[in-house]
Amino acid sequence: MQLKDSIKLMLLSTLAFACMNGAVKYLDNIGAFQIVFFRSLGSLFFTFGYLLKNNIPLVGKNNKLLVLRGLVGLTSMALFFMSTKYLPIGTAVSLRYLAPIFAAIFAVLILREKIFPLQWIFFVFAFLGVVILKGFDSDLDTFGLIIILISAVFSGLVYIIISKIGKSEHPVVVVNYFMIISAIVGGLLSINSWVTPVGMQWLFLGLLGVFGYFGQLLMTKAFQNAQTNQVAPIKYVEVIFTMILGVVVFGESYPFWSIFGIVLIIVSLIANIIYKDKKAKKLASQNAKS
Repeated sequence: MQLKDSIKLMLLSTLAFACMNGAVKYLDNIGAFQIVFFRSLGSLFFTFGYLLKNNIPLVGKNNKLLVLRGLVGLTSMALFFMSTKYLPIGTAVSLRYLAPIFAAIFAVLILREKIFPLQWIFFVFAFLGVVILKGFDSDLDTFGLIIILISAVFSGLVYIIISKIGKSEHPVVVVNYFMIISAIVGGLLSINSWVTPVGMQWLFLGLLGVFGYFGQLLMTKAFQNAQTNQVAPIKYVEVIFTMILGVVVFGESYPFWSIFGIVLIIVSLIANIIYKDKKAKKLASQNAKS
């Protein structure tokens, strides 16, 4: 598969995720855990179907890690959905993308990995973007900001757990565990606050799992067929698509400083991806020669 095909797949993936974000925003009167329940239930239709069709065992080998990944991922997802009730959807998505920074910190503390000095500078600039967002946008909800940052922390921890699982589990098995746990917990925690959907809400609840599954599938295929530094930066287009939906569909507005803070976050994270990939290749080349 050529690079341009991988880029197309990644763009389609970001569009699918943006549509899912828009659906979440549309369901503003439905609780976060109920949205988690429907989003997970929709994806299970595809994950179970894939595993059964390809004769892949539903039960994994690393059950403790798989369950932990599911619980941590569930927490991150629920907090993200919750934050959309308080923040413009584009702002929530861009802040959730701080996850790689927290993943890097966890990698240092848990996996004893090395972070290059320039990467820390990129991280500082990304957090500076958060400071600008909050400091200059007086309308930015503090509670929403806190829960989306906690969501990013848990999302970063997901990366570490998946790294520990490694290639010992099929990727769809990992996702299937995540969706099963999310559906069960989301369903139980939404019982007392259940809101019966009406009209178009049923459609959007059904589409959550479809958009989420195909977004993940297309992104995975893009990464499988191209170098990380070539396609990873494109995933941040999700922020642009989501902001456009926010403005056009939901009438959201983004002041200059909000846009500046979001741009600073995205540029810093993209720079980190490119720099980290180049350093990794350089080290691999040096080790091969020695």
